[in-house]
Amino acid sequence: MKNSEAATVAGAALAPVKDNRNWTPHILVVDDDDDVRQLSVDALAAHGYGVEAVKDGAAGWQAIRSGSYDLVITDNRMPKMTGVEMIAKMRAARLPLPIIMATTYLPTHEFAIKPWLEPDAMLQRPCTNEELLETVEKVLRTDDGNDGGAAAPLWDFL
Repeated sequence: MKNSEAATVAGAALAPVKDNRNWTPHILVVDDDDDVRQLSVDALAAHGYGVEAVKDGAAGWQAIRSGSYDLVITDNRMPKMTGVEMIAKMRAARLPLPIIMATTYLPTHEFAIKPWLEPDAMLQRPCTNEELLETVEKVLRTDDGNDGGAAAPLWDFL
């Protein structure tokens, strides 16, 4: 095996270190509405985010289990698995992944009964691209509350 191949194989066993200066957040969009899903992907990609999209909660859960994402944006009412069910699986697996629920029918009653399922942010659909992007920025930004400056991202502490 060549040295470059050995370095690649050896490096694959380790989680990559994220360099905050060159870091591009990788976002998973989960929505069964083809148009809404594509509009979200287009808006996020146009602002430099790495984006993947799937069409239902079951596919979303599979992608989360096999991929590496920095944020999940999900609808709620979808075939095979709702957004709330997907969040429940994520919480049960103790995945420290931020979640935005962007949906027409916000399940606030479910979150009132089970507050541990509440996502990091909720967006009422329809929403503008600006609202989506503003919410994404807010959720991805971590503030330590001391001086208004950005704190170290969560992965720096893991």
